[in-house]
Amino acid sequence: MFGKLLVLARGRSEDAAEAFMDANALPILRQQLRDAANGVEKTRKALAVVMAYADREKAALAKLEEQISSLEVRALDAIENDREHLAMEASEAIADLEAEAAATRQAISTYSNELLQLRQCLKESEAQLTELKRGQRLAEVNEKAIKLRGALPAMSKTDLEDAADTLRKLQTRQEHAAATAKAMTELSTQMRAENIDDRLAIAGCGAPKRSNAESVLARLKAKQQPKPDQSKSK
Repeated sequence: MFGKLLVLARGRSEDAAEAFMDANALPILRQQLRDAANGVEKTRKALAVVMAYADREKAALAKLEEQISSLEVRALDAIENDREHLAMEASEAIADLEAEAAATRQAISTYSNELLQLRQCLKESEAQLTELKRGQRLAEVNEKAIKLRGALPAMSKTDLEDAADTLRKLQTRQEHAAATAKAMTELSTQMRAENIDDRLAIAGCGAPKRSNAESVLARLKAKQQPKPDQSKSK
């Protein structure tokens, strides 16, 4: 029983640790990337230091080779002038310088190999760091999107349909109001024109629009049948 309790405790501890890691994945990732960036920066500085050492050794080698060349010329001149002891001293110095030059060349070769490895390591590390930073940005964007989706209010299909129905009713009412306003404007214009036309007719401008008593009487007389002449009949 006690063993099972221990297993249960370890299981819950693992679950809690995993839940903590999941909840803090982005902060952990950001710190890991900062650590990785620091490591890349250290590699870059190490590369710069090795390059400086290599340049110093190359400069030393050039100076040694120059000294060797100068001593060889002078040793040859001493030999031609039968000054063997000076030629021997020059030869000993040349031998020492050549040994130093050989050691310098070995150091340059070592630095060259180290530089090759550091450059390759730096190139791979920078590429991987760039890829990880790109992935970090995408992960942060996705995390923000998830949080935004969770913050949005739930919207059912019924809510959308109700909103669409309200919009249709509103548009119908607005269209009817617009049509009414247009009709009122047209009616007002027509009535104003008719009113002016009536006033002009009453003022005697143009043909009268309404019949007056004189015109009615004249029309009735025109319709009257002529009476037969009684004097002729007698």
